[in-house]
Amino acid sequence: MHVKAKKMAFGGLLLALTIVCMVLGSVIESNTLFLLAAASYFVGIIIRETGMRTGAAFYIAAVLLGFIVAPNKLYVISFAAMGFYILFIEQTFVMLGRTTAKVNRKVLFWVIKYLVFNILYIPVLIAFEQLLFGRNLSAVWTVGLIAAGQVGLWIYDRAYEYVQRHLWSKLRKRLF
Repeated sequence: MHVKAKKMAFGGLLLALTIVCMVLGSVIESNTLFLLAAASYFVGIIIRETGMRTGAAFYIAAVLLGFIVAPNKLYVISFAAMGFYILFIEQTFVMLGRTTAKVNRKVLFWVIKYLVFNILYIPVLIAFEQLLFGRNLSAVWTVGLIAAGQVGLWIYDRAYEYVQRHLWSKLRKRLF
């Protein structure tokens, strides 16, 4: 019983930090992307510490609570996409670890990452062009933004791996 209570308390604290990051993203406009990325990284931490079910529940709770508390709902939607990406790649990592097929898992993992990202990113970029940029963009700008998104994903994913491997592993030793 003690272990479950400790995990629940830990999840509650991370949920509070997630919401604080979302709200601060609305307040500190210059650091919005950084704070939303940090909030989404908490989804991955919960998944790795407590499992996929608890991670999915944490993600849903964070999105619902974000819609209630955060002043800018567009940032909550951005967090939801980032958190879904983390949720999906963590599940993919587990599934690829279980496979017995003779494939290059690292390459397949990166292909799936980019596929999931582009399924989320490109339709939003095209469908909400007017909302995001205030005007219709030329084809050159759209292709440039799609390419910039690929670079942005690479940076986001590298930062996530760094947080999980280095920062969280050091902090985890002190907490648990």
